[in-house]
Amino acid sequence: MQDAFKEKVLAGKVAFIAGASSGINLGIAQHFARHGAKVAIISRSAEKIAAAAKTMTDEGHEALGIAADVRNFDSVDAAFKAVHDKFGKIDVVVSGAAGNFVAPALGMSSNGFKTVVDIDLVGTFHVLRASFQYLNRPGASLISITAPQAVNPSLFQAHVCAAKAGINMLTKCLAMEWGPAGVRVNAISPGPIAETEGMLRLAGSPEAEKAIKARIALRDYGTKTDIADTALFLSTHNAKYITGSIIDCDGGSKLGDAGADALAGN
Repeated sequence: MQDAFKEKVLAGKVAFIAGASSGINLGIAQHFARHGAKVAIISRSAEKIAAAAKTMTDEGHEALGIAADVRNFDSVDAAFKAVHDKFGKIDVVVSGAAGNFVAPALGMSSNGFKTVVDIDLVGTFHVLRASFQYLNRPGASLISITAPQAVNPSLFQAHVCAAKAGINMLTKCLAMEWGPAGVRVNAISPGPIAETEGMLRLAGSPEAEKAIKARIALRDYGTKTDIADTALFLSTHNAKYITGSIIDCDGGSKLGDAGADALAGN
């Protein structure tokens, strides 16, 4: 594994990832660490975030896990201060904390709707807003994790669609405001990603998996590494002229090519 990361493109950089106790965000944190970054991760559960940080320190990387709730600005700000005190100015921030459940609007409580918006949208604002004074500017890269629901209306996902649409617009607004300071702000919209909690719920049977893959242009799920590689690119000098962009890493799942097999004679 180590041979794949001989070129440590984030050597000397400090990365802060929110919502990284598992899944896509932990995958990003581990990828960044293997590419030389000092990595700080936050999540609500002290036990889970400590275990996640240990996956990186066990590989010999510098990693710090801090329990913090993205819904509470003071909690997030305190986490940034602790990271800054330990590692110095921060170069890369990834905001990926998220919540979800399936429910029709008429079957959803006000508190249920608010909880998802508070974690996804308000939490993203808290992370990005709190980060600014601790950033190594210019050149800092801020990345939010959004979702296709931001632009694709989805049954029983009114709360998530609203929150993710807000993240997309927040990304663009902050890119405009913070661009003059040399800070880039982008978002990644993952498609169906293998071995994530969401896909395990959505594709719990071979039949469901086959149906989902049939709607993806590349006919397969992505991997956590696909998202991590996209985040890595956005964190390097190679993406120095990209800001205010929503990067779809989805295998073409939003292209709507359900009839492509028939056209191709498959």
